[in-house]
Amino acid sequence: MSTVAVTTPAGRMRALARAELTLLGRSKGTLFAALFVPAVMPFSVSAAMSENDLAEAGLSVGTMVLPSAIGFSLVFAVYASLIGVFVARREELVLKRLRTGELRDHEILIGASLPAVAIGLAQILVLSLGCLALLDAGAPGNALYPLLGVLLGIVMFGALAAVTASFSRTAETAQVMSMPLIFASMLGSGLVVPLEVMPDALASVCELLPLSPVIALVRGGWTGGLSAGEAFGAVATAVAWSLVSVFAVRRWFRWEPRH
Repeated sequence: MSTVAVTTPAGRMRALARAELTLLGRSKGTLFAALFVPAVMPFSVSAAMSENDLAEAGLSVGTMVLPSAIGFSLVFAVYASLIGVFVARREELVLKRLRTGELRDHEILIGASLPAVAIGLAQILVLSLGCLALLDAGAPGNALYPLLGVLLGIVMFGALAAVTASFSRTAETAQVMSMPLIFASMLGSGLVVPLEVMPDALASVCELLPLSPVIALVRGGWTGGLSAGEAFGAVATAVAWSLVSVFAVRRWFRWEPRH
C-alpha cells in the first residue's frame, strides 16, 4: 500500500524558513547589516539630543534609545534585509519554482520572511534588555502597547519589503529603492529626534509615516504617557499601512525576473 505524505501550511513554511536561514547565513553582507547596524545606531543617535531637551519632552536617555533600538531593528533587520531576500530569490528563479509546488503564494512570502523576522525579534529583545540594564529605562507603564507596536511593525515592514521588492529590478537597485523609507523613518519617525520636540505642524505630518505609530506605541507605552485615544490612532495608522501594503503585494508583486 502506497502512502502519501500530507503536508501542512505550517510544515511547508518551516521547511522554507530553514532553507532560507541557510542561504541567509551564506550572505555575509546582508547578515552583517541586519545584525550590526541596528545594534550600533541607537546608541550613536542618543548624542543628538541633550538631556535638557529630553527632560522637557518628558523623556530620558533610556526612553529615547529603547524605542529607537526597536525601530532600527525593524527597518534594517526586517525591512532592508527582506527586500534583498525577495529580489535575490526572484532573480534566481527560486520563487517561480516554489510556486509550482504545494506552497501557496502567502506561504512562500511568510516562510522566506521568518529568518529575518526571528533575527529582528531576537535583536529587539537583546537591545531592550540592554537599555533596561545600562540606561535605566525602567519598566513599561503599559506593556501591552510596546508589544502591540512590535507585532504591528513586523507585519507592516514585512509587507512593505515585499512592495519595495516588487519595483526593484536587481539586488543593487533594491538598496536604492529602500533608501526613501529608511531615511524618512530615521528623520521623521522619532528615531533620531522625538516627535515630542518637533513643531506641532511637522509632528502631525510625521505621525503618518509607517514607523511613527510603532515608535509612538513603544515609547508611549513605556513612559505611560499614551492615552487610549492616542493608542487607537497609532494602531489605526499602522493597520492602514499594513492593509495598503498587503493590497499592493497582491496587486504588483512579481514572481519572475523583471526584464
